[in-house]
Amino acid sequence: MDTASGTKIAANASTGLPGTSAITLIINDLPVKLDVAPWTTLLDALRENVGLTGTKKGCDHGQCGACTVLVDGRRINSCLTLAIMKDGATVTTIEGLAENGALHPLQQAFIDHDAFQCGYCTPGQICSAVGLMSEGHARTPDDVRELMSGNICRCGAYLNIVAAIQHVMNMAEGSVKP
Repeated sequence: MDTASGTKIAANASTGLPGTSAITLIINDLPVKLDVAPWTTLLDALRENVGLTGTKKGCDHGQCGACTVLVDGRRINSCLTLAIMKDGATVTTIEGLAENGALHPLQQAFIDHDAFQCGYCTPGQICSAVGLMSEGHARTPDDVRELMSGNICRCGAYLNIVAAIQHVMNMAEGSVKP
């Protein structure tokens, strides 16, 4: 099954293997049925069962934020969440942020502000920033830095990341034109 961004999603990754649980997730607006072992993390289900590799496995301990996705609109570390706990949930990954072939404003801002270097942390940074904006608590660059502190960039692109987020926040407020 194709998403709007052209990424393939396995519409039915059910295997019916003994010891697995059948779950359904709405991933990037598409229902996906999966059979997962009880210990399968949401991160592993997305990457290994569904084939969405944009979400990265960094530390696998919830300390780096590379695995950040949106679940029911809230940002979470998918490496710390069991897939079976999210049965019926709506999951948005980096692949699902673009609409109708157009990048999400934060994706474009990361490009425009050179807010990534190696790019490994970028999907988690962007998903976290989308969640941050939805939460509505960030008002200043210091707020953005504090609320993004769970996402580590080993290349040190923090100034550009904050600038990209601030740019999109200002666009949303109408004080900056796209």
